[in-house]
Amino acid sequence: MSDLGSVVFYTIERAIKTYRQFAQRRLVAAGSTLTVDQWLVLNVLEAEPGIQQGLVAARVFKDKASIARMVDLLVQAELVERKVPANDRRSVSLGLTRKGRRQVAEVATIVEDYRKQALRGVKAGEVAALRSTLNRIMANCDE
Repeated sequence: MSDLGSVVFYTIERAIKTYRQFAQRRLVAAGSTLTVDQWLVLNVLEAEPGIQQGLVAARVFKDKASIARMVDLLVQAELVERKVPANDRRSVSLGLTRKGRRQVAEVATIVEDYRKQALRGVKAGEVAALRSTLNRIMANCDE
């Protein structure tokens, strides 16, 4: 059995968990009631208005049941609205409300700041190399 610290996938997992905890602390410190996952959902809805709920789940790497619960909370908070076409009641599209768009605009600067802080001291070329390496790993896993 190998030392976990020497396993690159353990390091990747630890880095993302550390970053998510850092991001959540920054959101709370800024007075936001959003979770990191809720922010990701709102961000997807801003980028892709009218997207189907199932596609949102795929974009944020969550199962459909988790997204349904999260969307329920975001609808209750009046940040998201559901639209159900009359001709296909199984198809639910989502969009931001006016309040949701305001929330995204307010939180976006916080997110940008903590992303910059997390990457402080990391050169653009290093970020590009990391992205390339991670994309190669994902492609290898999709074979």
